[in-house]
Amino acid sequence: MFCGSSPGDHPDYARAARDVGTLLARESIGLVYGGGNTGLMGEIADAVLAAGGEVIGVIPEHLEAREVAHRGLSDLRVVRTMHERKAMMADLADGFVGLPGGLGTIEEFFEVATWSQLGIHAKPAVLLNVRGYYDLLGRFLDHAVDERFLRADHRALIAICHETGAVLETLRSFGPALADKWLDRSER
Repeated sequence: MFCGSSPGDHPDYARAARDVGTLLARESIGLVYGGGNTGLMGEIADAVLAAGGEVIGVIPEHLEAREVAHRGLSDLRVVRTMHERKAMMADLADGFVGLPGGLGTIEEFFEVATWSQLGIHAKPAVLLNVRGYYDLLGRFLDHAVDERFLRADHRALIAICHETGAVLETLRSFGPALADKWLDRSER
């Protein structure tokens, strides 16, 4: 799960994080996330825990030292760097969900989407579009396809859901891109 360390400007963001967390726990799906106790990160972790689910947090030392680590998790793993954090989270996760967030959320989400494009993994990636938060991003990705900087099959690696209930269904129905290369030289 990638999401903001801020709660955002509308209560719907925190509500969505809690709803996803409760849904994960109800379906016996554990949460792997960045290990923080603030913003949407804290909301989703607390919701999973409150519903009896398992939460693994992965946090770099410099953030743990600032006392932003969630101390009530099932498992808190402290790593040296952000690179180690992202690699460990990707290894532990079976799929990726992005809730609203800032630069870190978007960067981490797009890194795992890129890894899927490159064939490093074949795991689903879904953005939960709370309050239209990812509308412009979806349009940008479609524009990248139109301008031939992104292949349509690679665009399909990033699903955008508008309802919390659709997230798990979308993750479960994922099929990786079948392209054996990311650049078609014959179309230059």
